[in-house]
Amino acid sequence: MKYGTSLSRRALLTAAGATGLAMALPAPRALATGSLPNLTPLPAGAPHRGDFVPEEQRFASYLVSLAPMVNDIEGSDSSTFGFMGGGWWRTPSAPYNARVQEHVYTLAWFLTNARSWNPYAGDPALLAGLDAALGHYLGLQHSDGSWSEYSAGEHSLPATGFALGYLSKTHVLLKRANLLPTRRTQIAQALHAAMTWLLDPSNDGVWQTPIHFANQVTAGLAGSALALRTNPDAHLSAQLTSAFARLADTGQSPAGFFYEKGGMDMNYNFEVMLPELADAWRQSGNDGLVTMAEKYTDWLGYNLLREPDGSGWFSNIAPSTRTSTLAYADTRPDPERTALDAQFVPAVPALGAFLSAREDMAAARAAWAADTSPVPGLVKQDTSPRILSHAIYGERYPTRRAKSAAVAAVPYIASKNFTEHRTDHGQDFLYVRRPNVYLGAYLGARPTTLARTGLAFLWHPVAGTIVQSLNNNDYGVWSTVLPGQQPDSDGPQTGEFFGGKPYAFRFSTPTGSVVTDVRVGNGLVERSVRAGSSATETMPLILKESDRVVFSDGTTVPWGGSASATATGVDLHRGPGVVHIRWGTPHPATLAAASVTYLGGTRRMHILKVPHSGSIDVSIRLAY
Repeated sequence: MKYGTSLSRRALLTAAGATGLAMALPAPRALATGSLPNLTPLPAGAPHRGDFVPEEQRFASYLVSLAPMVNDIEGSDSSTFGFMGGGWWRTPSAPYNARVQEHVYTLAWFLTNARSWNPYAGDPALLAGLDAALGHYLGLQHSDGSWSEYSAGEHSLPATGFALGYLSKTHVLLKRANLLPTRRTQIAQALHAAMTWLLDPSNDGVWQTPIHFANQVTAGLAGSALALRTNPDAHLSAQLTSAFARLADTGQSPAGFFYEKGGMDMNYNFEVMLPELADAWRQSGNDGLVTMAEKYTDWLGYNLLREPDGSGWFSNIAPSTRTSTLAYADTRPDPERTALDAQFVPAVPALGAFLSAREDMAAARAAWAADTSPVPGLVKQDTSPRILSHAIYGERYPTRRAKSAAVAAVPYIASKNFTEHRTDHGQDFLYVRRPNVYLGAYLGARPTTLARTGLAFLWHPVAGTIVQSLNNNDYGVWSTVLPGQQPDSDGPQTGEFFGGKPYAFRFSTPTGSVVTDVRVGNGLVERSVRAGSSATETMPLILKESDRVVFSDGTTVPWGGSASATATGVDLHRGPGVVHIRWGTPHPATLAAASVTYLGGTRRMHILKVPHSGSIDVSIRLAY
């Protein structure tokens, strides 16, 4: 087929029929056989960046990778015919993993959407590959409606939840294009069975208190909402309405986050759960989902830390239970995973603070279009059909003015004095704002071993983020480290909250091996540690290249390097002020760069280590 050639409906079906794939389709759960034609790669120099309207630039790299992806579909082995091999998406890349097949939506989009830059619209080879991939996908469904992921016999919530989303969207595309009618019938039957499994309130693989993986459940509800709009069913619709209410009751913490393994996770909450919630809301119009988005936006207002220069946001990452997303740039060009969150902006204007501004996205897209380098292809595994599905609702990014107003209303920016203490399932989330200081702590139980307890971050309205404690490691933590590299943060710590002026609280390990008292006043944080043995205080400082860092004895610390000194403290000079860190009597101390960088490499973590005999008092005075 020549590029730019337009195929009639008759020609398309005639070509596809020659392979026996378009109209004479197998029965549900059966696999097609035969061989698949290759999809012709793009010609040299294609596509041209200027051919894309701005909001469709996200499709460009997927277009470049489409032929390799399609040509990796198994087309000769009858036992795995239609398996989307090649390792493009999800692991294990195995024929029993239904999640690998989610790129059927990607194939369907390019097949059914005519654009000047899309030579694959109506392509018979693409149609054949999609049909085969759908056949394999549907053939993996269990009789109860669920799909497998990590083993052939597994009844997987994520595989089923996301299948509902991508298959329902694929069904809509095929219906609009009047393609593969028999396969559409099979998809509708599969969706009905999957909804029956997912929406059943007695299915404890889906519904727990609290829900184990809120993002996976919500993906299934979003797909169900679309499937029921396409093929209405009164009983399932009633179950879906009940499921939305159940999601609000058991899928979101009273603290504001969405449950991921019993706790919060910035990545899954902000980049998966909230977009799926937006998808579900746009399909269902359920007002309860807006309430959930409002509640989560309030949570973000305490846990994303604004850099004063406007470059981005640091995450309060220490409590995260599954992943380690450290920071978000202020403007996040295509493709990016929070795009669909903006659907909520008209109803939840405060959410606009944490999303790209409309004008800034336009500038980023104009720069992309003006770039003369070839459009890069995708790296295997670094792909996602979600990126393309974000485009189906149009865009609702906030204006720059609206975003600025939302940023100004973020609690720790709008106020200089508050104490916020939230609890849930034995976890304590503490936020203390005083003039010239904002301190966060995470204490109590740990839902997973990734989370790290103790002091989590330190922020200043002019200096920005000064300390960020990481999760899932034992070096980038604000912690007391006992012999054997045992940080007190790598375990539960009981908190006691005394209040007062300055605000005081205490936390300790279960055995009492480390007891830490903290006081927070105006521009001052005091930390007093009493350990049962010699120990080392560690503090992960976030430094800029323009900072000047000097130990009290005059030893300077190079950015990106390291230095040691026997000193009583260290000074961090940033902008118009100084952060004075003091520990009283002289101790041998080191400050060394870590490999962790932020916001395009403009910031870098450096670990301060101060060994002591078991007792140390550290003060941090922010002189601005």
